[in-house]
Amino acid sequence: MSNSAYNKIWVEAQEALDHLLKQEIKPPRPEKDHLVAFQTLGTFYVKYVQIFRNLESAYDQIVHPQKRLVIRQVLDGVMGRILELKHEMVELELSEFHYLDDILQDFKLSPEDLEIPIPKYFLKEKMKVLKEREKILAEILSGEFQESELKEVLKPMSIDEATRIIQIAERARQGRLRASFMKEIYLEEQRLKRIRHLGEVAINPDVAAICIQKRWRGYIQRKKTKREREEELIFLGMVPPPHFQKVSAAKQQVQVINALRCKIQEDHEIEYQQALVQIKDTLKEIEGPDIKGSLQEVIRQWFIECRHATGQFPDFPTQKAGGSTALFAQKTPEQVVAELAAKEEEKAKKKKAKKKAKKLKVKKKDKTKGKRKGKDEEEAPGWKMAPSHFLSEIAGGHQTFKDIWQYRDEAWNFPQRHDPELVKEEKRKEVEEEIREQQVDELMRQELKNLKLAVDRQKGKQRKTKKGGKKKSRKKKRKSRRKKKKDLTADRTIDSLYKELVEQGLLLKPKKVYLSDYIGSQTVHEKAPVVKSLLLTGPAGVGKKMLVHALCTETGANLFNLSADNIAEKYPGKKGLRMMLHIVFKVARQLQPSVVWIGDTEKTFYKKVPKADKQIKPLRLKRRLPSLLKSLKPAERILIIGTSRCPFQAELKSLCRVYKKIILIPKPDYASRLVLWRHIILQNGGSITSSLNLSCLAKVTDGFTQGHIIYAVQTVLNERRIQQLYRKPLTAVEFIGPLATQVPVYREEEEAFKVWYAKTPLGKKRENALKEENQDNQKGKGKEKDKGKEKDKGKGKVKKKEKGKRGKKKKT
Repeated sequence: MSNSAYNKIWVEAQEALDHLLKQEIKPPRPEKDHLVAFQTLGTFYVKYVQIFRNLESAYDQIVHPQKRLVIRQVLDGVMGRILELKHEMVELELSEFHYLDDILQDFKLSPEDLEIPIPKYFLKEKMKVLKEREKILAEILSGEFQESELKEVLKPMSIDEATRIIQIAERARQGRLRASFMKEIYLEEQRLKRIRHLGEVAINPDVAAICIQKRWRGYIQRKKTKREREEELIFLGMVPPPHFQKVSAAKQQVQVINALRCKIQEDHEIEYQQALVQIKDTLKEIEGPDIKGSLQEVIRQWFIECRHATGQFPDFPTQKAGGSTALFAQKTPEQVVAELAAKEEEKAKKKKAKKKAKKLKVKKKDKTKGKRKGKDEEEAPGWKMAPSHFLSEIAGGHQTFKDIWQYRDEAWNFPQRHDPELVKEEKRKEVEEEIREQQVDELMRQELKNLKLAVDRQKGKQRKTKKGGKKKSRKKKRKSRRKKKKDLTADRTIDSLYKELVEQGLLLKPKKVYLSDYIGSQTVHEKAPVVKSLLLTGPAGVGKKMLVHALCTETGANLFNLSADNIAEKYPGKKGLRMMLHIVFKVARQLQPSVVWIGDTEKTFYKKVPKADKQIKPLRLKRRLPSLLKSLKPAERILIIGTSRCPFQAELKSLCRVYKKIILIPKPDYASRLVLWRHIILQNGGSITSSLNLSCLAKVTDGFTQGHIIYAVQTVLNERRIQQLYRKPLTAVEFIGPLATQVPVYREEEEAFKVWYAKTPLGKKRENALKEENQDNQKGKGKEKDKGKEKDKGKGKVKKKEKGKRGKKKKT
């Protein structure tokens, strides 16, 4: 794709964003209907995902450095907004999984359009750092293996033992030779017996030729028919073509072009960074003296105007107040003087208010409580969307696009290099600010003093600062300060700590697995809903560990392993545990992003420790984890991930206190299993033919997980079987044997997971919400029944009266 194509994608994304911002900026009305509220959230979510996909592809391939800055600002904002909407949807639906099929159908989108791609800049922008880290990790690991190999020395063997081994091997060889010889003798005897019994019959050459022709023609025709059938099925679209899995020439060309664009992107970025420095220096040299002179003239004019307006020269603003920046805000001297005076009055009022505040605290609390109650009563009931932290950032980026790039003529800039005029505009402000702060303000302060001495004959009165007040504030500050924790490894470098963690097996090299293989930025991190810990739970083999490795691969994160089995007999004692956690989290903070993985996390929170696990002391981290989570700041990109296949063995309260977000991964359904079988067979060197019934395999393996399917495929498709595929294609029966050795997920286990998840905080909320809905529905039905009964009673009374009247008439 060309530059204009990616520019068009960017423009379309900004236009879609413009419509969304108009809807979002409007004050939200409370919505009583639960379904309508979810529909609005879902539509916003789907639209933002579409915008994100377009912006991500544009940011990845646009080579103009200044455009990329604007796109990045909007992209980070959109990512944060998607996280906020997801958080809102979870709170509204009380579930981690949502069904947006109706919305996708309305927008004529497929489920694939709802997939959120991992932004490529996560890895691109720190590729050098990641490669260096991988190199260091490989060196440490290779050094470990070499040492272990040297330690392994061959045990000495006696002569008798050696001769015995040779004798066994030789006797076995002789036995095999004798067996083959005896087999040949037996076959020869059988052949001679047949000849004696039947007698030798002379074969007619014509009959022999006809027999050979028949066999040959049958073979050729069957081969031709098979080929024609395959061609017809490919033509009808019922079978994929033979080269379907191979990357096409067009895709290869796209990959080459994308790589070339990335190289151009890097070159343009280097040119842009150099231009920023060069243009700033030239502006200082050429325009610096003029800027300095114009600033001085403006400030002098302000002195004179203030003198005419107020009768005396004003006080020059301090550096804390912004210096002379207040004078360049297009305000009159009277307004500036009034503002400065107002600021001083506010400071004095605040000091007085602090003294009175202590006495009036109780009264104010009572009043505010009453006011709040009144406001709550006035507010209409219903769901309201929470205020966003990212809309201002998105709106700012969108406005810069409108002001600068929407109608900008770029006919001169075909290679899409930086625009020097825009750089000048940006750097001119910086140069002006630097000259004002470093040179002009000092000169004008001195000039103002001289003017006061010369004209007003006023000496610059030095303001006497109250010493007592400062001391009090210092004391307060000292009280508020917390004791800083001692750095236990202050004398050691990060490299040495990194090496120690690798040697101890606490820092692992993540497997190169991508989220796309799992079938079935910091600005965002600072403002987005904070998720410090995450628990992935589900039956064995559903891909929990794979997701952890995929997360590390996609984001370039370090992987620390604090599983109970892994930390057993490492850093013993309380001091050792404290040192281990200190080293792990110190390295994790220095080399962000980082993932701290606790495998089989139910062991860390056991209700009762089994005898088999008492040696590893699994409860070591139980008390330390909550305090560690509190110490993690929102801006720190550290995530604690736990994986568990038996969460019901853990103490629920302590587990939920650590893991705020719990995701239950279910076993794969029929559609997922069908895709899994196809993908894994092809991935392991197999081929899919008409003799392999994948639909049957997917149906039979109901209850089996991804791990079981991978095990079965890898067991069947060994090197020998792959070589035989051309002559002997795969069949479904071959996979049944390995699957029979695996234990599937039974209904009892599935029900146990459902019951356990219903006890979690989110599960309880969902259960309570469903109960309330059922109660409301029953009340509604009860009212309708009561109304019906009242009507029936009324009718009954009328009928009785009529009967009575009729009876009286008969008596008379």
